[in-house]
Amino acid sequence: MRARLSNQTLARLPASVIKRGYDRAAVTPGIVHLGVGAFHRAHQAVYVDDCLASGETGWSVVGASLRSAETRDALGPQDGLYTLAVRSSGGEQLRIIGSISSLLVGPEDPPALVAALCEQSIRIVTLTITEKAYLRSAAGGLDAAHPDIVHDLANPGRPRTAHGFLTEALAQRRVAGTRPFTILCCDNLPANGATLRKVMLDFAALRDAALARHIADEVAFPSSMVDRIVPATTDDDRNRISEALGFDDAWPVMTEPFCQWVVEDRFPAGRPAWEKFGVTMVADVRPFEEMKLRLLNGSHSAIAYLGLLSGHATVAEAFVDPAIRGFVERLWRESIPTLPAAAGLDPQDYVKQLAQRFGNVALAHQTRQIANDGSQKLPQRIVATALQRVADGATAGHLTLVIAAWIAACAARGTTLPAGHFTDPLDEPLAALLGRSLPASDTVDAVFGLAGFASGAAARARLINLVTGHLETLRDKGVAATLAGM
Repeated sequence: MRARLSNQTLARLPASVIKRGYDRAAVTPGIVHLGVGAFHRAHQAVYVDDCLASGETGWSVVGASLRSAETRDALGPQDGLYTLAVRSSGGEQLRIIGSISSLLVGPEDPPALVAALCEQSIRIVTLTITEKAYLRSAAGGLDAAHPDIVHDLANPGRPRTAHGFLTEALAQRRVAGTRPFTILCCDNLPANGATLRKVMLDFAALRDAALARHIADEVAFPSSMVDRIVPATTDDDRNRISEALGFDDAWPVMTEPFCQWVVEDRFPAGRPAWEKFGVTMVADVRPFEEMKLRLLNGSHSAIAYLGLLSGHATVAEAFVDPAIRGFVERLWRESIPTLPAAAGLDPQDYVKQLAQRFGNVALAHQTRQIANDGSQKLPQRIVATALQRVADGATAGHLTLVIAAWIAACAARGTTLPAGHFTDPLDEPLAALLGRSLPASDTVDAVFGLAGFASGAAARARLINLVTGHLETLRDKGVAATLAGM
């Protein structure tokens, strides 16, 4: 049995494995990251690793999970070290990342995570907790009736949610006279900093009006846009990489060469010099965010649902299907006119890069992984774009097919797709609805109501009609004929 990757074995790795040469014992935490999953470890943690190696020793990361102990259990015995495997058609490059100095599990010991957030050295809190964890209502504010929100308001010292942990830590820092940290959202939400600020202030106001005013006046919530494809790690990946290292790595992360981070430069308590390592620091992230949401994330959802319906397991497999690639290219043409024209973007170059990335056969990005949480992702990725197209008097046929494909893929679970093949927060009511085998028009209307799609929008009825037509075609003729008729 091989020894584990760790501080002790680091010096014995093969010369082909990249290691940044800094003393991990000499660095101190400056960042707490909530949601320490694979994406964070392939993205923000890599930029921090670069900064630590350049001599900025006050910015290591305390990684915190808000749900399971899986990451801590995998990386704890490895002193937080893990392998980043950058894969392309030209091969695989391995790099050891050492920026995570410690790992916590919120549900196991909530006060310990609150205490970590209250450390004076912590100046930034970053989040990748997925869209659904922001617990927003259909109107966009906080879902105050959510059981976890109710719990956190009643038990401020033992929170469950990001809202509860952040608010309690800010409250304790205020009492102690410690400067508040900056809160940097790295999830795929529209205007993600402003969105997080809204739900945080809603939560804090339910706790204490004075605390809410303090957060509103003193805490910065810059927005950011993140972009890197990070497939789920498989057992084959673990075995291959452990063999290459000569030591076991319980959880390496797979990714692509491309990596992008655009961040609004508002950090009153300071920040690492991320711009030295490729981060784009800007005054307004919204144009970049819109381009990524509508062109990358929107087409990713299209590839996922159409790929699943077509029997394709990976993005690359689906994208080389001429029918799906042609659809995606037309989807891009439909979406590009909705982007801000005067923002200095280059969407044509961006989609050329996307086509190369999607066709990366070395990156086995599972369509089922991308398909998760569609009811939470589609409003930003697809529905908002479709509403803008309709409002502009333009067509939205390709955008609305993506919504129909999501509904059809949800309905296919347990029949042509395995039960539970992908998941959604609305799975229980969706299963009850789709199990009734209603006409397409009734199904789409009910799904829009259930998911809150286009709620209150003037073009909502138009979108429902378009999605209904697509769903009828998918049901009657199948995905191949539907794409052929587009």
